[in-house]
Amino acid sequence: MNSAAVVNFAPEKGSVEIREIPKPTIGEEDVLLEVANVGVCGSDLHQWTADHSWPVNYPVVLGHEFGGHIVEVGSRVVGWKEGDRVVSETAAIIDPNNPMTRQGLYNLDPTRKGFGYGVDGAMTKYVRVPMRILHRVPDALAFEQACLTEPCCVAFNAVVENSRLKPGDRVIVLGPGTIGILCAAMARLCGAEVAVVGLEADRHRLAIAQQYGCEAIIGDATEWARKRDGLGADCIIDAAGASITLKIALQLVRPNGHITKVGWGPQPLGFSLDALVQKNVTLQGSFSHNWPIWERVLALLASGQLDVKPIIGGVWPITEWHEAFEKMHHGEVIKSVLKPV
Repeated sequence: MNSAAVVNFAPEKGSVEIREIPKPTIGEEDVLLEVANVGVCGSDLHQWTADHSWPVNYPVVLGHEFGGHIVEVGSRVVGWKEGDRVVSETAAIIDPNNPMTRQGLYNLDPTRKGFGYGVDGAMTKYVRVPMRILHRVPDALAFEQACLTEPCCVAFNAVVENSRLKPGDRVIVLGPGTIGILCAAMARLCGAEVAVVGLEADRHRLAIAQQYGCEAIIGDATEWARKRDGLGADCIIDAAGASITLKIALQLVRPNGHITKVGWGPQPLGFSLDALVQKNVTLQGSFSHNWPIWERVLALLASGQLDVKPIIGGVWPITEWHEAFEKMHHGEVIKSVLKPV
């Protein structure tokens, strides 16, 4: 029995199409998941437009933000059964003996391969998932929201684990995409005052940042950064992923402040990092997430402390993936969600 899948089949720009693929076979420690919803990530768009900077195993089914029901369990699977509502982490393949994995930081295992680029992802009806990366979804949490656990975990890792925020900090988020707005929402949960910065074309997306109690700024954020004591913001979160935003971050951050870079961008820098030295600034990268972060984020979603509904711009059947991708690509919606057919 074949199912429709959104497949990225070659490195050239625009090499994505619907293909019929067979149901995956699972191993002893895997489950077969029937996908309820799958979010479209900026990285899916980057593979479609061919401006990504990571290796891809072509052809590959896209999609790594997903949840659904277990329909089959492998012979050595314990603690999970058919019918369970679950979401899955993205680390589909890791080396259990890698020193980073041994520390619990398997997201930083250099050999890690994720859904949607390293192995087939979830923009289809069935996906094979190792049991070690499953998490239970509370009944009260709809899959349209639960499928966005993954980007929420990216934001939690960037803001909570990698940024040392304190209540009352002033935080500027550069880039009002999914990750930027979720980082802003997370910083608000930490008790920070938050501004989200974008371009004129981002006006609609910035209005959604305001729903999370953030200031929306188009263009130059210098005045907001210096408003309290003239020195700049405590923390800048670069969620835009272009070289120029890191330069802006260095201008906006206060002496002894913190910059967390979570946005990808393959362009070379082309500017001096002397301000980093002179201002005694910490520059911190943040990548992916791990088990305890997922458990914590699911608790935040289930309790209603974190609400992802404002960022969801619509739900499309996967056969209409092109429209869902286009609307995100042009900034008309923050997050597109797909539904298998």
